[in-house]
Amino acid sequence: MKYISTRSSSVKYNFEKIFLKGLADDGGLFTPTTIPVYSEKDLNKFKDLSYSELAIELIFPFVGDTISKNDLSNIIKNSYKKFDDKNVVKISNLGNFKLLELFHGPTLAFKDIAMQFIGNLYEHYLNQNKKKINIVVATSGDTGSAAIDAIKGRKNMNVFVLHPDNKISSVQKKLMTTASEKNVYNLAIQGNFDDCQNIVKSLFADKKFSNSINMSGVNSINWARIIAQSVYYFYSYFKVLPFFKNVNFSVPTGNFGDVFSGYFAKKMGLPINKLIVATNSNDILHRAITRGDYASNPAIETLSPSMDIQIASNFERLIYDLNQGNSLETKKIMDKFKKEKKYIIPKDHLSKINLNFLSESLNEKELISSIRYTYENFKIVLDPHTAIGYGVLNKLNIDSNTIILATAHPSKFPEAIEKSLNIKTKLPAKLNYIMDQKEKYDKLENNTEAVKKFILKKLS
Repeated sequence: MKYISTRSSSVKYNFEKIFLKGLADDGGLFTPTTIPVYSEKDLNKFKDLSYSELAIELIFPFVGDTISKNDLSNIIKNSYKKFDDKNVVKISNLGNFKLLELFHGPTLAFKDIAMQFIGNLYEHYLNQNKKKINIVVATSGDTGSAAIDAIKGRKNMNVFVLHPDNKISSVQKKLMTTASEKNVYNLAIQGNFDDCQNIVKSLFADKKFSNSINMSGVNSINWARIIAQSVYYFYSYFKVLPFFKNVNFSVPTGNFGDVFSGYFAKKMGLPINKLIVATNSNDILHRAITRGDYASNPAIETLSPSMDIQIASNFERLIYDLNQGNSLETKKIMDKFKKEKKYIIPKDHLSKINLNFLSESLNEKELISSIRYTYENFKIVLDPHTAIGYGVLNKLNIDSNTIILATAHPSKFPEAIEKSLNIKTKLPAKLNYIMDQKEKYDKLENNTEAVKKFILKKLS
């Protein structure tokens, strides 16, 4: 398996290279040159596998000869030992729909599923090559804590996490800033998530800097995140058969990574009907998918902070796909978008998007109504992001055959739940201690040079 950048096809890389690098030097995202496609017969062989067994089969073709299947098997099995559910994920009922609970990992968010795998994968490659690495990651709330849990205490890597100051929930912040390990650095940036993400991309683009610190990234720009997340689409599909046919997935998303994993699963042969892109008031993805208007507006603070994003990094992978792998055209589009903050999707491309995707958004009033409705009718408390995944189905008049991705535990968003239901949520006992722990973080200006100086100082 070889990989190229979405912005240049001139150089091919193996999986180890693109995994450790994270983002291409030209600013593009890595993508495989070929995609394994599974027939119905192939899928039938997978349907009775455990989650870990399925992950091994689906991920192995992407790692090529950079890791043995036995080593990959050990990495995957070790990655899911800390999950509360032996099957890693859990499927429950929500009226006529199915709820895919992805929050049974150590930091109560879907990010754990890929991040625990990534932490162990880093360690495997770094021990093998006797190297050290510095991971720089932007977070809108959940990615940071998942990355810290997966990487904290490891000897051959440091993690620098940039979060928007005072724009994430109190619990999300505590899960990050109470980590006391010496290889963990939390940076509160005076800006929003898009600012944090832009800083990380700028650091990658500075080849002299990124190469000097052996920099890597674990945001969903890293291809390993995409393939690890695609597994639960396959797994949940097998679990709902034969009850659902022509299954849809409703995916709360801001950065387009989670839903792109579903799209990639469909490209690998999983018979998904529609992928429903559920957004909050920061609706750049909704506008792009419904009207072809991929234009960045100022980010709005909402009760669903992990989706307060106006530049969806993984959308570039879809643009590349729509342009049939034309990296020069993709680079031209992304360069123009960087300057103008907008891209009007051609009508023929929009028609292709609509074959696979639907989209809708909820404003704050609708979000609160969605949380209240599920609690009053089903006695289920949904976190604000999952509530958007549920709420958009009513606006789209979809009433069955849909799996909703439950992306986080409601206790991570106490402010949203209290405002919606006037009840206080409690963290599970295993994490409740963090609320009394001392925090450790540094406040920095919204400035790439300030972050660069901070990192170099800590590594000197």
